[in-house]
Amino acid sequence: MSVASVPGRAWLSEQDCDLDAFRALTDRTTRLADYPHAASVTENVLVYEGDRLRATEDRDALRAELVRAFADGPGIVVVQGACPDPEVVDRVTAVFEALIAEQRASGATAGDHFAQPGANDRVWNALEKTALYDPEAFADYYANDVLALVCSAWLGPGYQVTSQVNVVNPGGAGQTAHRDYHLGFLSNATAAAYPAHVHRLSPVLTLQGAVAHCDMPADSGPTLYLPYSQRYEPGYLAWRLPAFQAYFEAHHVQLPLAKGDAAFFNPALFHAAGTNRTADVRRTANLLQVSSAFGRAMETVDREAVANAVFPVLLRRAAEGAGEEWLENVVAASAEGYPFPTNLDSDPPVDGLAPPAQADVLRRAVRERWAPQRLRAELRAAGERRES
Repeated sequence: MSVASVPGRAWLSEQDCDLDAFRALTDRTTRLADYPHAASVTENVLVYEGDRLRATEDRDALRAELVRAFADGPGIVVVQGACPDPEVVDRVTAVFEALIAEQRASGATAGDHFAQPGANDRVWNALEKTALYDPEAFADYYANDVLALVCSAWLGPGYQVTSQVNVVNPGGAGQTAHRDYHLGFLSNATAAAYPAHVHRLSPVLTLQGAVAHCDMPADSGPTLYLPYSQRYEPGYLAWRLPAFQAYFEAHHVQLPLAKGDAAFFNPALFHAAGTNRTADVRRTANLLQVSSAFGRAMETVDREAVANAVFPVLLRRAAEGAGEEWLENVVAASAEGYPFPTNLDSDPPVDGLAPPAQADVLRRAVRERWAPQRLRAELRAAGERRES
């Protein structure tokens, strides 16, 4: 992936974040002539027509163009009429509304990464829930050839689709600018612990998408974007910095969407949901997070069993004076160090954007000298919370 790299840097820090370099990178103009399959350019964003994409015979050339758009271009494309049959969209919207009603009736409030629980309506793992609630509607909806085309262009075959419904109610506040999964969900300190080449890798592991399930005029708060910001290599460390937030607020763009339109974007693009300033639009979007097939280990390991097995050794060695580095190395080899994938209904984020990882539980158990029975119970409960 082509990005604005920091020469000679194997590791990045907040000190590498240069607003002038960021400004120079994002102050660009998208030329329609460079993207022959696009219908227009609006607010520096490439706009495609769904029917025209479906009719394109040279799919290889089209996929190559989409890759350029996500990697080196504005980082975002909008597809008008991505879902050509409004009846299919309405059927799935009805499923979403039923799921939200069931969630409310149960007394549950789905947590949100950027809003207080209950402020909006969020359905986690909507992909699975929709399939179980109405398999026919699910099949008609996800048979979408535009979705398959864009996902395969950026991720190749074997991609994994997940979906979260987000309904921003009238008056719902917008988000601050951010980047997305993977590195975008980590604190700056944790993100900085990953070498620069991982900062370049993270964006090619996922693709973000949003399907509009209602008309979204600008005052309803459709997503704000900063074209070309995905190319800024230290961006995972920059997006929280006040100067970069202020620049985003001053220079972002926003495109209204019609029901059935879809936006797809590089997860490293600076973006934020807008504020819903309407009195009557429940802004409903199906947020798609599509992952590379390669985001998995080669072998299946029961890390819960491994963690339980080595815990007495960790306790004994810690009591004998083993150093923190020695203990950490064993924890890293034993327990799952990453909190995802998980069930965000039952395993919500805690003190940040992510729930505790299995390794976090094991570290705490060593630090607080738990009894083995307590660790076993805590790991099992955590495992059950992760199940769908």
